[in-house]
Amino acid sequence: MDDEHTKKPLWEAGIVGAGFSTPEYPGAAKNHNNGFVVPFFIYRGDIFRIGENSVIRAVAVEKDWIEIDLSIDAAFSADSSDDSVRAGMPDLDFVFEVGPQIRLKLFESGKKATGLQQIQLKVQSRAVFSTDFSSLSHRGYVLNPELTYQYIGALQSEDRFRISVSPSWGTEKLHDYFYQVDSQFATQQRPAYDAKQGYLGLELSTGYMFNVTPTVRMFMSATYHFHNAAANLESPLLVDKNNYAFGAGVIWQIKKSSEYQN
Repeated sequence: MDDEHTKKPLWEAGIVGAGFSTPEYPGAAKNHNNGFVVPFFIYRGDIFRIGENSVIRAVAVEKDWIEIDLSIDAAFSADSSDDSVRAGMPDLDFVFEVGPQIRLKLFESGKKATGLQQIQLKVQSRAVFSTDFSSLSHRGYVLNPELTYQYIGALQSEDRFRISVSPSWGTEKLHDYFYQVDSQFATQQRPAYDAKQGYLGLELSTGYMFNVTPTVRMFMSATYHFHNAAANLESPLLVDKNNYAFGAGVIWQIKKSSEYQN
């Protein structure tokens, strides 16, 4: 494999700013917009890694074709405003997930002149939690396999084009959080509904990251969510069978290590 694509600084730090338009929850009728500007830190150790591909990763097994680690993911909160299908119901808090994942390298081919192409399968099993930053609630579990194609060096050195497909299944407790309508929140337009476990939906996503300068990178992403065969399609809260999400941002590297890591 070409070192141009594999060697990176052991650590780097800087600032990232991004904006996103995402569904309020899977199958929601509306998107909400969020943005942030925060410092970032990436560390690429042999075992413990921060900030790249996952928020935090503790690598248990790593071979050329398989990697087992611990990862974290997160989603924004959503208000149950007066014009929302959830009006009068509790707000949805900030949600995050943590659990093990297995990465399998199914294909890799690349030359310096043509770039590096990869096909990877990730299987993620995570516990889901919600928080309003004063308390923490367990919301069940999610199983989320993901098949990804990535092309590094497609249009310029070290740019990254990615496309992935990812189905999800959740436990009843997770589906309750999004789709259950208890009797005290039932209305004529929103009948009571008892959510059940099962298929959550399918995501098809694409992204592109490229260098603007040696220290500034830009990224953009688009995701389409399919809920046509979801287990809780009959819930009055699953309004839109198809959702979309967009995001874009800038990464400014301010400092980096003089030591490099494969």
